[in-house]
Formats: sequence, C-alpha cells, structure tokens
Amino acid sequence: MSERTVLGAEDPGIWQQIFNFTDYGDLLALVPHTLLAGALLGIVGGFVGVFVIMRDLPFAVHGISELSFAGAAGALLAGFNVVAGSIVGSLLAAAAIGLLGVRARDRNSVIGIIMPFGLGLGVLFLALYQGRAANKFGLLTGQIIAVDTPQTAWLVATSAVVLAALAVLWRPLTFASADPDVAEARGIPVRALSLGFMLILGLAVALCVQIVGALLVLALLVTPAAAAARITSSPVLLPLLSVVFALAAMQGGILLALGSSIPISPYVTTLAFLIYLGCRLVGSRRAARTARAVPVAESPHVTRV
Repeated sequence: MSERTVLGAEDPGIWQQIFNFTDYGDLLALVPHTLLAGALLGIVGGFVGVFVIMRDLPFAVHGISELSFAGAAGALLAGFNVVAGSIVGSLLAAAAIGLLGVRARDRNSVIGIIMPFGLGLGVLFLALYQGRAANKFGLLTGQIIAVDTPQTAWLVATSAVVLAALAVLWRPLTFASADPDVAEARGIPVRALSLGFMLILGLAVALCVQIVGALLVLALLVTPAAAAARITSSPVLLPLLSVVFALAAMQGGILLALGSSIPISPYVTTLAFLIYLGCRLVGSRRAARTARAVPVAESPHVTRV
C-alpha cells in the first residue's frame, strides 16, 4: 500500500470533515441537553434580538460577549462554574454600558474600551489555564457536546429569568425603543428601562456564549431579528419570525455539526446568514412591486383634468 493511500485513509477529506453522518443516530443520542439548550437559545435570542435591532445595539452585543468570554475563562481557570463566570462577566459589561453610555456616542466609546479589555483578559486567563485545549477553543467558537445536566439547569433558570423580564417590560420597552423622547414625555422611565434591558441583554449573551462561543453571538442575537425586520414590521409577526429564524439556525446548526469534526458556530452562522439573504431578497422584491404599483396619476408631474 502506498504512502498516499495510507495518508488518504487516515486524513478524511474536507467535505467528509464538514458533513459526515456515519453513526449519526448513535451520536444524536449523546446531545439531548444540547438540543434543549439550542431551543432555549433560539427563543431567548429571537425575542431579545428584536430590541437589539430596534435600539441599534449590535455593537453592544459584541462588547458584552467579550466580557462574558473573560468571565467564563476566569471561571475555567479558577475551577468555578463556567456558566456563572460567563453571566457575571456579561452583567458587569452590560451594567457599565448601561450606566456610562446613555447617549449613542458615549455608549459606543464605552463599548470600544470594554471590548479589547475583555478579550485581552480572557486571552490571559486561557493562557494560564493548563487544562484541555478543547475547553479553551470552545469558549470562542462553541461546543456541541459540552452541555451537561448542571449546565442545562443554569441555562433553563437564566432563560426563564430573561423571558419573564421581557414579558413584564415588553410594552413600555417597545414604546421607549420606538420613540424614546415621546415615551419620556409620557412619564415612562426611559433611562431605567435602558439599564434594565442592558442587564437582560447581558444574560442573553451569557447564554449564547455557552453554545456558539463568544466570537459569534451576533448570529443569534442580531441576524434572525434583522432578517425578520426585512419582511415585516408587524409588532406581532416580527418577534415570532425572529424566534422561528433563530430556532432554525440554532437547531439546524446543532444537527449539522453533530455529523462533523467542525465546531458548531460555522453551521449556525451560515444558516442564519442564508435566512437573512432569503428575507432580504423577499423584502427587496416586495418593495419593487410596491414601487411599480404606484399609480401614475399620483405623480406630482401629472396635471389632473
């Protein structure tokens, strides 16, 4: 047998690494907790993402994820619960952004300061960590089989807190997000709502970091809601479609990643991106048909008799 044949037998091809469904049924039985966690993240990410888009906070999501990564890495180094460390880091970043960045310009400056600090701190903690390399890599790009029973309990409890808080704040938060000046004139505590939502966002980011990693949280907290906003502005359909798209990307990514040696995050982000492209195409065609349907008589250059 030639050396080339031996190497070929040992090293699978690129497509086999990306899509390999050998013994898929047996592997599927190993990830019930991950599928549950993915469903929770899809629901939380879909609902929270609506307000991320309305309040123009994608940059804040990325900034919070860096501190969440630092908190998780610090907990990993100290031997504490990684989910708890991720939540602590996220909440600290969210509180700092909410308190120090009232105006958009100030908020972006605070985020720009927090992001490199959190990333550098996380890299330091991982450099000092002497455990498995998979644990280090998973904090950045996600892990598909790392969700165990205790971690699932943390995810369920945190998801329940986020969803309950959103249910209580939904109506005033929607008003304050759509028109903060009018909302403040009506007596709605806009600043308090802003800080409250930042803390909710911090919890949501901490949840997502556990599965998709710190680098690609935007795929769950921004892309599905942005895709839904391309095809509807209904206050009912927008959050529902956002949740559906987030669930499709999350669960689809898990099922695809299960049959490969590639981390879960590329699958989730690719599916979310394809959903966005499809929605953008539908929205563009709808806008073009609406523009063509405008009667010529409505043109200001036409003189009516």
